[in-house]
Amino acid sequence: MALDYDMLMGLAPFTAQQNYDARDTMLYALGLGVGQAAVDNAAHLRFVYEKDLQALPTMAGVLAYPGMWVTQPQYGIDWRKVLHAEQSTELLKPLPSSGSVRSETKIDAIHDKGAAKGALLYQTRTVFDAHSGEVIARIRQGLFLRGNGGFSGVSGDKSGSHSSGAAPVPHATPERTAELIFSVPTRPEQALLYRLSGDINPLHADPEVARSVGFDKPILHGMATYGIAAWAALTAFCEGDSRRLKRFDARFSSPVFPGEKLRVEMWREGRGRAALQVRVSGREEIVLKNGWVEFED
Repeated sequence: MALDYDMLMGLAPFTAQQNYDARDTMLYALGLGVGQAAVDNAAHLRFVYEKDLQALPTMAGVLAYPGMWVTQPQYGIDWRKVLHAEQSTELLKPLPSSGSVRSETKIDAIHDKGAAKGALLYQTRTVFDAHSGEVIARIRQGLFLRGNGGFSGVSGDKSGSHSSGAAPVPHATPERTAELIFSVPTRPEQALLYRLSGDINPLHADPEVARSVGFDKPILHGMATYGIAAWAALTAFCEGDSRRLKRFDARFSSPVFPGEKLRVEMWREGRGRAALQVRVSGREEIVLKNGWVEFED
């Protein structure tokens, strides 16, 4: 069954609702490795201890998640070939450390790159406070549909006519030496802990599943790497105060294996703005690129 562009673009928003509490908030932070320095650093403790608890901004990405709708056969998406390509989190108000939220997820655009190249699907999930109706966050996600290119008849290098506007342009990474560098260790069991926040894909836990898709062992969730990078930016530019982080964008470029050390490289790009990328120390591979941070300076 081929991808049906008109049907997908005409879908009503996917909806979901979730109640969460302080335990969920602390578990999410622990899944990112926050707390390893909590004994000596109050900036860590405020995310993993109920006293004056704050929620990390990127936790909005795991709340009221509509699930893996792309696996449903009626949509014609080859879900086994779907990759998470990019992520953007925009905070319109601070995320409470506990509460009730609902979400609406709408497909924004599908860009056909050709039969040999796949397609890009962009969707936006708006997260609301379930009681007040106020918008807390907008989460934009790009999915690379490697098995669904050519649905508009495109076979070359040009994007197909079946799209809604131009694809987002990535933020440029400065060519100068990074001005701030954070070295962040990950733990061997970190993927097993992070998955308890909602992403239970066996790729991150089961060695047999990992080998079946070409990895020697389970990989760390891309959204965990994303959260770690945002935590580093929060520490560097916001003094660890989650209320000051307003936006965080990044593209996923390569997997991380639990236990590897991450090197978060950052550049100030004017007042309240910064660029960012993440590489793995040792093999020097960039795993998160085109990062962009907006914050209250």
